[in-house]
Amino acid sequence: MDPVELFQRTAATVPAYRAFLAERGIDPARVTTLRDFARLPMTTKDTYTRRYPLPDLCRDATIGDMIAVSSGSTGVPSFWPRSAEDERVVAARFEEVFSDAFDAPGRRTLAVVCFALGTWVGGLFTLACLRHLSERGYPITTVAPGADKREITRVIPALAPHFDQVVLLGYPPFLKDVIDTGGLPWHEYGIKLVTAGEVFSEEWRSLVAERAGLTDPIRDTASLYGTADAGVLGNETPLSIEIRRFLAARPDTARELFGESRLPTLVQYDPEVRFFEEHEGTLLFSGDNGIPLVRYHIADEGGLVPYDRMLGFLAERGFEPSAPGPRRPFVYVFGRSHFTVSFYGANVYPENISSGNHSFKIANRVEDRQDHMAGAGL
Repeated sequence: MDPVELFQRTAATVPAYRAFLAERGIDPARVTTLRDFARLPMTTKDTYTRRYPLPDLCRDATIGDMIAVSSGSTGVPSFWPRSAEDERVVAARFEEVFSDAFDAPGRRTLAVVCFALGTWVGGLFTLACLRHLSERGYPITTVAPGADKREITRVIPALAPHFDQVVLLGYPPFLKDVIDTGGLPWHEYGIKLVTAGEVFSEEWRSLVAERAGLTDPIRDTASLYGTADAGVLGNETPLSIEIRRFLAARPDTARELFGESRLPTLVQYDPEVRFFEEHEGTLLFSGDNGIPLVRYHIADEGGLVPYDRMLGFLAERGFEPSAPGPRRPFVYVFGRSHFTVSFYGANVYPENISSGNHSFKIANRVEDRQDHMAGAGL
């Protein structure tokens, strides 16, 4: 994607962005190079999207044909219009997962949407993208019980025998809960998992893979990196998962690459439709969405690694991944710093606790204790 061209189109057609630039004395005609683009002020929720009327944030002041609502994890929930065209762009990320990792073109697939439905972005956006894949000829049938465990465990055994594989799509803790408490013969269903929403450990992936009967965690799972602001920004590939699992066992090597030993989400993104930048250890992106965004600061801690640099770094340490993956750049995401707790001067991150809890020994002991307490009526 040419970010300068995106900037020019946005400045010409989005009233709020024109006002944003005028308030700062910026003449769009003078922004003609990448160097000019990199000097533009960042946009944020506080400085941009919350300051202008919703129609003015959209191209030609026209709200799209659907509106999603963010979770409000950083404050008040926001409204994010989108159109079918926006969904088609994001559907490409689902297509890569279903085609390259799950072999969906040659397998009858039941996709079970376990994200919450309603105004929240996850469920209906996922449902729409899966319908786009069906329109493209993939033998995918979708059912959307949402975040209703009883309905999920009712529809799966009734429908799964008619398909070659079943893909569960939802938030990681919820999917684990469904698998742990559903009481279903998961190993008979050819389960695959698509997650989004938070960083999880490789211990979690291995634990859930074992319990769901997944034969190959590298090719049977995928995490999406997305936001309500712009849909899916990147996705795990078998290549990125194999790299992450290699780094999970080598915290010193992970620290060399990411600057920290804790393990971030590692995905690949398509530079044809998203333009990422790093800013003081956090991420900016630009993209043409229902609300076009230029140098938008999403406050996620993370960074970028070009494809050749990643593979070269690994080769220097004696590791050559065997899994396939596109020749596209990587983006890594730790999450947001406001979810951190300080304990006696040390920063404790959610993924630190998660990694310990999901080791096989601790996970089984914790669940044995929970079963004992439940049996005692506690």
